[in-house]
Amino acid sequence: MYYILYELYPIIPEIFIIGSICILLIYGVFFSLSKGKPLLVKNVGFLSLQVSILGFILSFYQEFYFITIWKDCMVSDYFTQDSKYIIILVFIFWAHLTFVYNILEKINTFEYWILKLLSLLAILLILQANDLLFIYLVIELQSLVFYILASFNRTSEFSTEAGLKYFVLGAFSSALLLFGISLIYALTGLTNLSDLSKFFTGILTEDTIVYTGVFSGLILILASLLFKLSAAPFHMWSPDVYEGSPTSVTAFFSIMPKLPILSLFYRFLVFSFHDFINMWYIIVLVTVFLSILIGTLSAFSQKKWKRFFSYSSITHVGFFLLATLLGDIGSIKNSMFYVIIYLSTMLGTFSIILSLRFFNYNYNYQTRYLSEINNLSKTNPTIAILFSIILFSMAGIPPLAGFFAKFFVLLSALQAGAVGISVFIVLMSCIGCFYYIKIIKTMYFNTEVLWRILYPIDKPNALILSINFVFLLILFYEIEFFSVMAHWISLAFLN
Repeated sequence: MYYILYELYPIIPEIFIIGSICILLIYGVFFSLSKGKPLLVKNVGFLSLQVSILGFILSFYQEFYFITIWKDCMVSDYFTQDSKYIIILVFIFWAHLTFVYNILEKINTFEYWILKLLSLLAILLILQANDLLFIYLVIELQSLVFYILASFNRTSEFSTEAGLKYFVLGAFSSALLLFGISLIYALTGLTNLSDLSKFFTGILTEDTIVYTGVFSGLILILASLLFKLSAAPFHMWSPDVYEGSPTSVTAFFSIMPKLPILSLFYRFLVFSFHDFINMWYIIVLVTVFLSILIGTLSAFSQKKWKRFFSYSSITHVGFFLLATLLGDIGSIKNSMFYVIIYLSTMLGTFSIILSLRFFNYNYNYQTRYLSEINNLSKTNPTIAILFSIILFSMAGIPPLAGFFAKFFVLLSALQAGAVGISVFIVLMSCIGCFYYIKIIKTMYFNTEVLWRILYPIDKPNALILSINFVFLLILFYEIEFFSVMAHWISLAFLN
């Protein structure tokens, strides 16, 4: 009995979430035939929010133990524990953002919230994954949920296209992941990341077959993970899927999966395959170069919000990966610092995008085009000011949070000796400032013959927008605290 409790204790929040999912599913199926279907969806939504809040409380007050469970398939350390806090807290904020949007867009299927909780469960399991086969299973669980969410709007051809494209390309990336895992297992007989780390530590061999096999397997695994991150040159699905999905789902795709997939990158590159740094250094360097180049230049030609932020997120992924070039604890710390600021920035951004609804005669509609914010400084000056500050932070203007995030990442790259790519990124960041300034210019200086009537912003969106705005604005006062927090999270890789 003690052994069973020992194995289950680190995943108490996950057990609570999956148990709640089963109860909510039974509840939804039982009452789905009643006439009050919108009321059922609202109830399931609020119950899902309560489940995430209680999951956060369970995780926060859970006593920490550094252990591995399920035959070392899962690991509990400071990194996973603190990452859980961040992920569940971000999920709570996201859930608050989408309530009003779902009502206005008439998303009246309770399965929407069940799928969101399932994706949260998969993300929490990815954070703790410590075995190649377990990683494949939990990534597939997340991917299957994402395929459904992308095509959730069944009346839209764009949503159907997004889900189909995501499914086909996602299945291909999963095949690459499985093929890479099979190559590494065939050469080493190991699937556990801790065992692989011990096996490869200080390995010296002139056997070209072993090195070729390991290199091929590593490339395939990294290609699959880069696809999940939507990093160039594996980014082609991202703009179409972001555009076709409902806006609340787009916000979920751009925020939630980044940290768990990055945690797998840390475990693969820094923990298990650190001795092959000469191999993966070039791969990561090329990916960073392409992500920042394509993301920056492609964003200029975009006219729609979702596609614009899709290419913007590709640029941010390049910064995520740039910090890993050094391959040590400091690089993970700087990358985690950037991720925390990125999550806050995207929450603030989508709280504004979800709030930009306009009246047109007898109905209201969600904004789709960048040009629809003409005269926003006159119709709603508060949102215009807040949006301007968030865009300046994304551009990296000091003393906002985005500047310090980019500064620390570039510092890691310079310490790794990547001077050329650092200079290139500084130049591209200067170029990228123009399309952020272009949006601000649209809000303040463009004129419109017919003024649009803006739908009032709801209280949850206003609250979350205010919190993120204050965080981005005053982070430099407490920058040491957040830097120490990111360093504390990264120390788990020393164990």
